[in-house]
Amino acid sequence: MAEAFVRAFKRDYVSANPVPDARTVMLALPDWFDHYNELHPHRALGYRSPREFIAAQAAP
Repeated sequence: MAEAFVRAFKRDYVSANPVPDARTVMLALPDWFDHYNELHPHRALGYRSPREFIAAQAAP
């Protein structure tokens, strides 16, 4: 599971954004993690974000 996360993160965030140095990456990480968890669709979750999936599971 961790390998899939790293692969997706590198593909969808690192390679899609300018990352001239480590400082730039470190500053961008919080926004990237928020997007990954709030908005990014995941095939394994029925093309919902993790937060959408969890909210759907918690709803009666």
